[in-house]
Amino acid sequence: MKHTLNQLDPLTRRSFIEKSAKSALGVSLMGGILGHKTAAMANVGPGKAKHVIYLFMNGGITHLDTFDPKTDSEVKGPTTPISTSADGVQIAQYLPEMAKQMHHCTIIRSMNSHTGVHESGQYIMRTAYNQRGTITHPSLGPLAQRLLGKTESRLPDSVNIGSGGGHPGAGFLPPAMSPIPIGDPSRGLQNARPLTTQSQFDQRIRLMNEFDATFRERFPHDDVKAYTEFYDETLNLLQGEDMLAFDITQEPQNVRERYGNDRFGQGCMLARRLVEHGVRFIEVEYGGWDMHNQIDGGMRNRAPVLDRGMATLIADLDERGLLDETMVVLGSEFGRTPRVNQNAGRDHHPRAFSTVFAGGGVKGGFVLGSTDARAYSVTDRQVSVQDFIATVGYGMGMDTEEVIYSPSGRPFTVGDSGKPATEIFA
Repeated sequence: MKHTLNQLDPLTRRSFIEKSAKSALGVSLMGGILGHKTAAMANVGPGKAKHVIYLFMNGGITHLDTFDPKTDSEVKGPTTPISTSADGVQIAQYLPEMAKQMHHCTIIRSMNSHTGVHESGQYIMRTAYNQRGTITHPSLGPLAQRLLGKTESRLPDSVNIGSGGGHPGAGFLPPAMSPIPIGDPSRGLQNARPLTTQSQFDQRIRLMNEFDATFRERFPHDDVKAYTEFYDETLNLLQGEDMLAFDITQEPQNVRERYGNDRFGQGCMLARRLVEHGVRFIEVEYGGWDMHNQIDGGMRNRAPVLDRGMATLIADLDERGLLDETMVVLGSEFGRTPRVNQNAGRDHHPRAFSTVFAGGGVKGGFVLGSTDARAYSVTDRQVSVQDFIATVGYGMGMDTEEVIYSPSGRPFTVGDSGKPATEIFA
């Protein structure tokens, strides 16, 4: 985790303080755990999602074998469509638990991308922008914090569960807005407690304050004050009860078993806990969808984990009265080819794929757009990646036309001028 955080935070005054704190206090301060509170809120749109849980299917999940099954014998492969709790909506037989939750969901079957490469496809599905070597764009969690302001929770505004080191994070936004990375949900937030006794910890705090006092007096600037406030708030958090939000052992055993004894299921459960504690944006990544070989075996292995975790998450949020204010989103970098290849698998296919929305003001039992009989091309209501990102932002109440500027002065918007698919909202 420490290596990941060092990659996220450039060697600045902030980084120096954090690294000094680690050695002086015996504690690892998490880069970005508390963002600076904004003085004013951005223009809030009509969205009602106070929280978003983004389930990212790393590898390019097959749309034909999940949320857009077909009956054409040349392309259907091993998949059989099954009925769901939503009238007239069918999904693949690999997802029986999700079939019971489709009355809460909207499927967008008309997604389209121009990117068929994994790394760049994952990047654009998190930022709406093409990957470039000269700039890193912010992902949706930090972007929401920039436009909507910091939430009242003392926890971070965004958390990534299971995401790899290539995640764009806060991009060009301040490092304080970086999502907290959680590798293994069962282990929670590592290195977040003092490694000394309380008296030793307090003494090191006093010594460090004495060490830093001269610098603060000599440079009474807003940035220095902000670092000091960040440091004080982080210490309060470390010594408070808020950290228990990351401890899934607090959950009853039957609840943990309901989500599934795997990282994705436990990650979904952790995401629900973080929503209950006020975290705005949580991404849970689940990989292994790059099925160039043996699509049936791959689906039988991966789909049950997705099916149980996502269906349980939606049902659990609904039972706790949280689904109306929490938008669950499933996305992936692209779909997979209709034609099953010589290895009984499917290859990359950005021309048409599916995403799924539930809760947060989204219509239930609704399908937007369609593909042809082979699921090869979009035939109705094409939705670009930019439209998709703008739709999530719109659902959260962000002004998708508000312009923010990078440090170099370049203008950016939520979704790179994409148009929200407003039809999916009730």
